Amino acid sequence: MEDSHMPANRSLTKWADWLTECTPGARFEIIDGLLLVTPIPDGPHAKVLTDVTLACLNAGLDSDDPTVAQKIAVWLPTGPEDYAIPDLSVVDADISSRMVENNCYEPSCFRMVLEVTAENPHLDLHVKVAAYAAAGIPVYVIVDRTHQRLHILTAPVRDGYTIHHVHVPGEIVALPDSLGAKVTLDVAEILKAGQPKQAG
Repeated sequence: MEDSHMPANRSLTKWADWLTECTPGARFEIIDGLLLVTPIPDGPHAKVLTDVTLACLNAGLDSDDPTVAQKIAVWLPTGPEDYAIPDLSVVDADISSRMVENNCYEPSCFRMVLEVTAENPHLDLHVKVAAYAAAGIPVYVIVDRTHQRLHILTAPVRDGYTIHHVHVPGEIVALPDSLGAKVTLDVAEILKAGQPKQAG
């Protein structure tokens, strides 16, 4: 068992592993050599993931190729220890044979990643756009609860995506066919699922 006071000469990966053990539910990632933390998600965050997962399953994405999964770490090419943990991913069925190290997987087996924004959406709307694009992940979907928008980014280049569609409530959007099935999302319903219930 690790000492509660870790020495300062540990790698960022060791720090991330240790902090994960100390703070169950929080998410620690390393992007551009920086150790980043996302707080424990709330209930509406989880509801969005459930609704998107059901939409994918109903469209035919199941345990075959490809498959839908939550919290699978993707190895990033932006630094020697860099990795991210998307909220939800569509991945190739053979992902288990494509681990790089530290429970992180090759970016080439990710067909889509999806993030649901927390209180500060900057990480998902900016930092991860560049990181996922650098990894060559073909589709990045952002459920932006702060601004009530759904973003679909495709065609990655070195530091971003060349195609960026922003969708608003009232639209029914189709995710790219490259996922392996025709998945559609009701933007209003997805964003509504992500809103905290008012006390009263």
